[in-house]
This record gives sequence, structure tokens and C-alpha cells, in this order.
Amino acid sequence: MPGDLDLREKGAVRNGERTASDNRLFMQLLAFGECGDTAPLALALANAGIESVLYRDVNDPRGVALLTWNRDPNHFLENSRSLVLNPPFSGLTPKLEYTMFGRTYALGHEPDLDEWLFEKPRRTVLNREWPWAIWYPLRRAGAFSGLPPEEAAPILSEHGKIGHSFGQADYAHDIRLACFGLDKNDNDFVIGLVGRDLYPLSACIQTMRKTRQTSQYIQQMGPFFAGKAVWQSPLPG
Repeated sequence: MPGDLDLREKGAVRNGERTASDNRLFMQLLAFGECGDTAPLALALANAGIESVLYRDVNDPRGVALLTWNRDPNHFLENSRSLVLNPPFSGLTPKLEYTMFGRTYALGHEPDLDEWLFEKPRRTVLNREWPWAIWYPLRRAGAFSGLPPEEAAPILSEHGKIGHSFGQADYAHDIRLACFGLDKNDNDFVIGLVGRDLYPLSACIQTMRKTRQTSQYIQQMGPFFAGKAVWQSPLPG
């Protein structure tokens, strides 16, 4: 580890030592327009062998979005890039305003870092029983970063309890990604909500609007991508 700077993700204490990992999962959403037929895209993804999800855009009859992920960010400059620069994706119109890119992160209390950072996000987006999705970036107001931990903790807890309740009821399941410095609009996080139906995802966002974090400390949210999976990679056994 160079110097005294430890950039590893930290989990719960196990056997007297805090668990840590120097790996995390990067995830990217790319949106496109002018797609008249999703079948060739799905076939290309199946042949490429890249873990991914293809969504139809609920707000654009000719819109789609491609979600991919990998532990190595080079993957997006090589494998994913090659995929979208060749047919059939090369014939589509990129919608760059919906591009989202982030990394999984730990909060410091996770008992199993590998499960939290890698396996849970993949299972969530590849679950065929949860085809609906809403993806969006957000940026907190700078004042939030200045709050003392004892004041920030209950604000975050209020938000987290809502997400947990929606997940326990099988209404909405979340993917949370940090995107500090990775987003052209200076957003802090990318949030993905997936579930069986669209309405509960919208209801979850509506409920969170009432929290102190959203009402007082969120500076910007969106744009929002809402869609339904038309193709998903097989979920590894």
C-alpha cells in the first residue's frame, strides 16, 4: 500500500480485524435512440458474452439502454466500446444525456464485502422477476458534507429505512454507485431501482422526496431513465 493512504473498501470487523477489499464493481448505462428492433441487439449481446441488460425506454418508442459492468474499468474502453461501435449498435443514435457510470462502495458495516460489492448488484439487475428499472444520477448539496457525523447519520438512516422497507416488500431493489469525478455533470451517485412493476419504483422515489436528505440536501437529480428489460445475461449459478 503506497504511503499511509488506504483506499480499500472497508466492511465489518471479523475475528477482531476489519475486512477490506481493493476491488469494486464498475457499472455503466448507455442510452440510444432510433432503434426499430431490439432483437438484433439482444443477439449481439448474447454472442459477445458480455454480462449486460438491454432495456426498452418507456419514454421513447425507439429508445433503448444498455447496462454493463466489470471490475476492471478498462473493460468499458475495450470490450464495451468495441460492442457499441459495431453493428447493430453503431446504427443507433447515442443519447449522451443519459450516460451513467459509477462504482460500488462499502459503508463500513457489511459482513461480506464480496457479496455486497460484486454479487448482490449483479443478481439484482439480472433477476428476470425484476425487469422494470429506473436509473438516475444525483448530487448532494455541499452543505451535507459539512455536517458532523452525529447529524448526518440519522438523515442517512431515514433514507435507508425507506429503501429497506420497499426491498423487504419486494417492491423496489436498489443499486447504489458512487460517481465522484466520473460524471460530466459533477454528480455524486448513480441510483438504480429495479422491481416487478414500474409503479412501486416511482412510489419509492416519491416517498424519499419527503425525507430530510432529499428535501434539504439534494441539489440535483436526474435525468431519469425508466425502462423494462428485454434481454438479460444468464444469471451465473
